[in-house]
Parts: sequence; structure tokens; C-alpha cells
Amino acid sequence: MIGSSKMTTTSVIILLLLVAMAMALTCSGEYFKPFNVTYDHRALKIDGQRRILISAGIHYPRATPQMWPDLIAKSKDGGADVIQTYVFWSGHEPVRQQYNFEGRYDLVKFVKLVGASGLYLHLRIGPYVCAEWNFGGFPVWLRDIPGIVFRTDNEPFKEEMKRFVKKIVDLMREESLFSWQGGPIIMLQIENEYGNIEESYGQKGKDYVKWAAKMAVGLGAGVPWVMCEQADAPEYIIDACNGYYCDGFKPNSNKKPVLWTENWDGWFTSWGGRLPHRPVEDLAFAVARFYQRGGSFQNYYMFFGGTNFGRTSGGPNYVTSYDYDAPIDEYGLLSQPKWGHLKDLHAAIKLCEPALVAAESAQYIKLGPMQEAHVYGGGNTSYCSAFLANIDEHKSSTVQFLGQSYTLPPWSVSILPDCNNTVFNTAKVGTQTSIKVVDFEPTTSSAKGSDPEHLMIQKEVPLISESWMTLKEPIGVWGDDNFTVQGILEHLNVTKDKTDYLWYITRVHVSDEDIAHWKENTVTPLLKIDSMRDVLLIFINGQLIGSSNSKGDWVEVVQQVQLKQGYNDLMLLSETVGLQNYGAFLEKDGAGFKGHITLTGFKNGDVNLTYSSWTYQVGLKGEFQKLYTTDNDESSGWTNLTHEKVPSILSWYKTYFDSPGGKGPVVVDLSSMGKGEAWVNGHHIGRYWTLAAPEDGCQETCDYRGSYNSDKCQTNCGKPTQIWYHVPRSWLRPSDNLLVLFEETGGNPFEISVKTVSVGTVCAHVSEDYYPPVSMWSHSNYINAAGKMEPVMEMQCEDGYIIASIEFASYGTPQGRCQAFSTGNCHAPTSSSILSKACEGKNRCSVQVSNSVFGDPCPWTVKTLAVEARCEPWYPPAGLSSEL
Repeated sequence: MIGSSKMTTTSVIILLLLVAMAMALTCSGEYFKPFNVTYDHRALKIDGQRRILISAGIHYPRATPQMWPDLIAKSKDGGADVIQTYVFWSGHEPVRQQYNFEGRYDLVKFVKLVGASGLYLHLRIGPYVCAEWNFGGFPVWLRDIPGIVFRTDNEPFKEEMKRFVKKIVDLMREESLFSWQGGPIIMLQIENEYGNIEESYGQKGKDYVKWAAKMAVGLGAGVPWVMCEQADAPEYIIDACNGYYCDGFKPNSNKKPVLWTENWDGWFTSWGGRLPHRPVEDLAFAVARFYQRGGSFQNYYMFFGGTNFGRTSGGPNYVTSYDYDAPIDEYGLLSQPKWGHLKDLHAAIKLCEPALVAAESAQYIKLGPMQEAHVYGGGNTSYCSAFLANIDEHKSSTVQFLGQSYTLPPWSVSILPDCNNTVFNTAKVGTQTSIKVVDFEPTTSSAKGSDPEHLMIQKEVPLISESWMTLKEPIGVWGDDNFTVQGILEHLNVTKDKTDYLWYITRVHVSDEDIAHWKENTVTPLLKIDSMRDVLLIFINGQLIGSSNSKGDWVEVVQQVQLKQGYNDLMLLSETVGLQNYGAFLEKDGAGFKGHITLTGFKNGDVNLTYSSWTYQVGLKGEFQKLYTTDNDESSGWTNLTHEKVPSILSWYKTYFDSPGGKGPVVVDLSSMGKGEAWVNGHHIGRYWTLAAPEDGCQETCDYRGSYNSDKCQTNCGKPTQIWYHVPRSWLRPSDNLLVLFEETGGNPFEISVKTVSVGTVCAHVSEDYYPPVSMWSHSNYINAAGKMEPVMEMQCEDGYIIASIEFASYGTPQGRCQAFSTGNCHAPTSSSILSKACEGKNRCSVQVSNSVFGDPCPWTVKTLAVEARCEPWYPPAGLSSEL
């Protein structure tokens, strides 16, 4: 069987979604026939019918509205029934009782798009979200309300929380977005992972849980509410599980279904950290085990991670990218094989849904020491589905089930929709691997042997501009709004998080006797700060003499200082890098300095500066002047930048560039810079920092077997954690795009480039003993005349790209992996010609992995088809349709 397709399933879904979206946004019609959502011990019930549901996590502010339709469509094509999102209080109410529901925070539009796609929505109002989001999603003004204590039985907090939650519920009701109104919202969430910190609040914490639940239900939303990680959730609230594995989770009542609100399919990243990756074999194993053992709703956190635009990343110290190793990457491209393998898994689970919902519980069968089966249906029903698990981390096992033999790879689950034929095994990945390139060019040999699942290959491209302008940011006081008080003020109490930056300035007198004392005793005075977070630059008399990076913790600072006789100006630039987003008593968590600030080594003893007179200057002058906006004129003091003037600290840079061609997402490469912030056409694309990860701790290969943790499969050792920063195409013009940087520590803007990201290479590796595509289940040819399973090799480039050439093909016993394949002792000589004919010039193709296609190059040997193909953009000839 050899086939090809001119238009992808995702393309069709996106096209239909755009039509539906246009209709949906111009009228307030129903997306569904109104339906009720209830539940029993087994599952959520849609209009009285139990459902097995698969959910995809997408956070709407981490993408642009222009990206939403494509992300929703790819989630649906990947097998999702539900989209899940938090609601971000800090984005919607940046100023108390002044609301924002526009642009990336247009929640109503996002929910309507989900409904228009035919998917359901799980809305997690919180309003605490964690989510590696700045301050856990709380607006910083909340901490200034007198007497407030967050997330406990505290009246000021409860009043503000209820007001915001009611605002969201009322808005959804007004827009007819609940299920009983014909909308997509089937479930809501109040609070978030509170059980992890509840003990810190004692009895008031327990009382708060009861109040929050009662308050939420009292708003009359008409759909079920959940609390995740909340073992003491009241009987009318569903308690749910978060984690890497939830197959052993049981709710606190046998009247509630088993829900998994956060399946962590990756992990977040800190500046200077390695990049974590979760193998798809293990992720699929966790999902299959969850449904095998009675679960009915599972959400991927995240299915699309996105970008922490602006200053929204939390931490402290979390990077701008929130890729999360998700099935859809930060830019909206499919991450393969993760997306494709999960799509097949979802299809297999859906084949089992009739049996799963018909059974009150599973029949458990012990198959071996570490092997077991769960059987659903059978008996008086016409349905029977089974899950066979091998939880041995090391060895395969052949088991007997209902009179037949089944071989189970280690740490895997096989799914049998009819209790007879295996349609999917979590450890057998037959879907393609995609290699992404930054600016499209053929893959270089230097990339050989790199981790193929997560590789991003950088190419030589022209630099963004040879024409830059610069402006120096003043050191210390720059505006009339500075003020002077006695003592050290907490950073956030001064800035209100309107900026990362706060200047602390004081004056120190050095006498002749001090100078003599230092010379006679070979003493160097020290600046000591008891505790500091996050980043500090230390200036003496306008000169940078030291810095400190706390890496998100509170740390002591000790810095040698050179002081002159007379008065010396000590200027400390305190910087935040995202506010704490997790833990108890967040309102007490601050930034800047704690404890004492002291100068040691003076003749008459240490000088305690803690209670001295300090002048405070909030933010940067360039921020105040909005140098990053497109309407800022040249009168602000910009001058032409020459190569001789770089690197330079505390400097603003700007240039103009044309939007790159091609169809891929756009990134700006800031690997030549140090630390700072970046804007494109006035849009804040985020913080940047070229802090490198440790040299050690990475693995060349990742063994999927065994329990996963975020340290298990890390990459990118010795390299900057992030160098590419996403610039959504909707923020760009064809030409004259303004790029503005504020650089703190020095860097070379002349080496910056703007590039596009695309899938440059796709590979497949499918063996004869794999299973055919799940989509063939209902076809008569699922099992051929000889009774042998016949798998299919499928490959696809991104929409708008074609398979330009087959770089490698071998049916037999090929060796190696993607971008490092080689022929083995057994090889069908027709492999390349067959693949070239089937695939070249097409967006996608499929070839049956069978002797009937390639001939049999080595009888009585299990053969494998390995293929590597190159993708290139496709541009139609003039006058022809752009449809592939």
C-alpha cells in the first residue's frame, strides 16, 4: 500500500474552524445543543452519557489570538475532546477594578473559538494558578490591601477573590458559554493545588477550603467544580490529581470520578538550567495506565506551552520560553514523535470508550509478577476492551491472556479494543521524528548524532542589521520622582512590580584615617548584604564593580569595594526576574534585600548602612520614555552605534528590519547579547539572558523505562538556556520593524539575526512487528489474509512544505537513528526508489512496511523500514492554487 495526500487533516480542520470562528464571533449562537454535565463514580456525564475525555492544556495569554485557531485545530486533530486553561487574574485586572479582556487576554474570544471547533472547555478560574506565571497569577496590588493574607480564612482576601471569580462566572454566563446554554464550558476549577500548602495555615486553611467551595458552587454556574490536589474537598466538589503519574489516585468519595487535571508531559526551565525532556514512551505509558486503572478524564499540562511574553514569567528565574516539551512547541509546530504517538494512543483509547463507560469497574487479572490486565465490558455487554501492562522496567514479558500470547516490552501497556487484537503499545513508536531548523537549509553533518527528538539546528544567515542606534541609560537618579527615606525598603513595596528595576543609592564618607588603616593593614573594605534576590549590580561612583545572581534563592552578597577619600556614592541596582509563583504566604514574599547592609574594614569598625539615608529611583529612564514604541522620535538622544562602542552596560539599542520570508514562525537570535529585555514594534517579547547551563548532567540517550522526573532526560549542557525568542508574525509588518533592546551587562547587537523555524527533516523507523495505524481498525484489511499485522510508515512535512528529497531509505536491518541512519547486513535495494516515488513532491505520504512492497531481502528476519526525508517550502506556480 502506497499513498499520499494533498491536503492534511489539520489543514481541513483549521479551514473549517476559521469559517466557524467567523460565524461564531459575529453572532451569539449556540455551539452545541444545550446539554447538562453531571458525574457519577465512573466518569463525567454529558447529557446523561458517560464520557472518556482527553484534554489539551493551552494558556491563551501565552500565544496570540492569531495563533489560537491553529493551536485548537492541532489539539483536536491530535485527539483532544477538551481544551483546558487557567484564568490569569493579573492579566485581567492589572489595576484594581480596571479590567482587561482584550488582545491575548480576550478570554471570551478564546472560549468561543474552542466552542466553534466542537471541543469542550475546562476553565480553571483559581484564581491562584501557579503555572510558572508571575506571582502565581495574583495581581501585585493585592498584597497592598490592608490586613490581607492570601489563600486562607482572611476576609480581605476572600472579598477580592470572590469578586474576581464572580466576575468571570458572570461574564461566561452573559456570553452563553456554559454547556446548559449551548456553550463549551463543561467544568470549572476553584483554587489550585492548595492541599500542598494547607498545613501552613492550620485550621484557617481548612475553613478556607470549605468557604471557597461553597462560594464557587453558590455562583450558579451550572457545571461541576473541581479542586486539584485537595484531599479534603467537600462532597460536592471533585478532587483531582496532578503529577507525572496518577494511575493510583482515588478521589475522597466513591461517588466521584477519577480525574487527572495536570499530566506533566514535560517541565519548565530556569535561566542557566538544562532543558528537560519527557520521553513519549513513558508519557503514553502513564496515560494508558491511568485509563487502564479507572481514570476517565486526563489533561496534558501542557499540550501547547507557548511564550512568557513581557514580564509574565514567574519563578523567580524562569525563562521566557514556556515550551514545556509539549506536543505542540512554543511556536505552534508539532513536536514529533510526541504529538503523533499520543494521537495514536488517543485513537486507541477512544476505540475502548464504549466498553470503558459501560463497565462499573474493571476486571483485574494477574498475568505475571509485574504484569497485569484490566478488562472492561464483557459479560452482559456487547463490548470488551482490555489493557495489558508490563510494569517491569527492564525486561520484556510474554503473557497469556484469554488463550492467546502477547509480548509486552518493558514499562509498556498494550491496548486491545476487542479483548483480542492489539491496536497500540505505548513503547512502540511508529510515528515520525521531526527535526526543526532555524532558517531553512539542508542539515549539516555537524548535527549528526545529536538528540533527534529535540534538535534545533542553527544556520548561517545574514545579520539583522549593520545600522544600529544606541542610548545610554543613566546610572542612579534620572527623574524627579525619586525620593529619599531612612532605611532599606522592600523592592516590591516600592516598584509595585511595574518594572524589574529599582535603584538604591546612598553616600558613604571615607576619612584619611580609613585610607591609612587600609594601607597599613593591607585591608580591603567589603560590602556585605545579608540576603539578596534576584539580580544585583553594584556601582561605586558610577563604576560597575560587581554583580550577583541569586538563581532564584535568597543569598548573601560579599563584594570587595574600592573607595576614595571623601564622599563615595554607593548605587545598587536591584532587579527582579519573575516573582515567586508557588508556596504559602506569597504576600510576604518580596524581592531586593533582607537584613543588614554593611561596609566592613573601616578603622572605627563596620559601617551599618541599613538605617542610613537612601534615595530610591524606580525603573529605567528609557522605560519611562517608552523608547521601545514605534512613535518614539529621535529626539530622545539616540546616536549611531559603531563597532568600537560595544560591549556597553546599561545601554539601549534599536534597529529596523524586514520581516523574514517563508512561512515558518519567526525568532530573534540574541545569543550575542548578555541580559536584558526586548521589544518588537512596541510588543514586549520578554526578558533575555544568555546564562549557560552546567557542563555536566546531560544524557546522550534517554531511557524511557522507569519513573520519570525532571532531572532524568536533560539536554543542552554548557550552552545558554535560551537564545531564540519568539516574535509572532502578527506583530510584524512586511518591512521597517522596530527592534529595541535594553542591555544590562554588555553584548554585541551587530551579531543579532532574525530567523524562521521550520521542520527541515522528518524521519521514520517502523518495524514489521509494529501495529498498523489505529485508523485502520474499522477496515477489513487490519489483518491481512495470512493473519499478520501490517504496519504503515507515514511521513508529513508542515503545512506549506513538501518532501523535497529522500535522504536515506532502507528496508531490512538499518542501523542508527534519525540523521545517522546506515544500512545493515540486510537491505532491499529498491528502498530509495520506492520511497522517492511515493513521497517526493508531496506534503505527506505513506508506505506499507511489507515484503509485498519491497520484496524480502532476508527471510525469517524481522525487517525495519528507516527513512529520512528533507522538507522544503512549496510555492505554487503563478495562477495555480496554493493547496498542496
